[in-house]
Amino acid sequence: MTSEKTVVVYGAYGHTGRFVVAELRARGFVPVLSGRDARKLAAMADGLPARTASVDDPASLDRALAGAAAVINCAGPFAATAAPVIEAALRAGIPYVDVAAEIEANVDTFADFGERARAAGAVVLPAMAFYGGLGDLLTTAAAGGWTAADEAHIAYALDSWHPTAGTRASSAVSRARRGARRLVHTDGRLQHRDDAPPTLDWTFPAPVGPRAVIGEFTMADVVTVPSHLAVPEVRTYMTTEAAREVTAADTPPPVPADPAEPFGASAQTFLVDVRVRAGDEERRAVARGRDIYAVSAPLAVEAVERLLSGRTTGATGVVSAGALFDAPDFLAALAPHVAVERGVLSAG
Repeated sequence: MTSEKTVVVYGAYGHTGRFVVAELRARGFVPVLSGRDARKLAAMADGLPARTASVDDPASLDRALAGAAAVINCAGPFAATAAPVIEAALRAGIPYVDVAAEIEANVDTFADFGERARAAGAVVLPAMAFYGGLGDLLTTAAAGGWTAADEAHIAYALDSWHPTAGTRASSAVSRARRGARRLVHTDGRLQHRDDAPPTLDWTFPAPVGPRAVIGEFTMADVVTVPSHLAVPEVRTYMTTEAAREVTAADTPPPVPADPAEPFGASAQTFLVDVRVRAGDEERRAVARGRDIYAVSAPLAVEAVERLLSGRTTGATGVVSAGALFDAPDFLAALAPHVAVERGVLSAG
């Protein structure tokens, strides 16, 4: 029998996985800790159920998901973990959510499971995290009732970016798949480029203000946004300092702001500035918050809570957050983790 309060967290002992487990507990769910390392699971169990499972062993994944209402996959690289855990979720008949920022892994999920999940009436929700999920919700909210626009711009201002081991591993997999190329979403499709991305100036809302950004610093939003909105140009940007930090080999991992909380949020702050244009009208949504990894937890858990309570648009298959949920209402529910404001920059 399935318990509506039981949620499996695959990769529970990872950096983001720990935040997800804590958020589930805070909301009254029973997290089932899962992953391939039995010792790490035992070390963090604290009275919670723990089930060892490997993506190379489908039977172990079936045992891990038995009796659960949903699964959240936090184990990267997602190029290796997403498909096996999705397969197990489809066998179990439960929703699948992940926090993948890997563009190629998200593309694979839409391509490989879209028809199967839709035929089964199942929900597979990839990239339900800071990159991919939040940007998609902000873009959808900014667009309002628009189902199409000429372009969407998503600019990220991070005051720092200390990458986790998972970020480094996932980035390495993506780089290997692209070779020396980079990805952009233009003319309605993903395209590879061989040149270096441009450096531009972007005026963020206060208190950030004008900053240099790496243009076409492509993130998972280029998969999630055009999966349900007809926007031929989706461009993402990153402040130059954060881009340098995340790619530097000697940048240390994130550390908690409060030393008394060994797995607490870092002091990192973020501002996401989204602008959507259709003709002469341009609309904006802005989000402010702290710690891009920690904030992925309320994003993923809010999604699960809404899935299990039926607060969705009714969409099935592989779907993004903006297609599955009421975007303004979802964003409002993220307070106090994320502060959001919307407005019109220019009227048509």
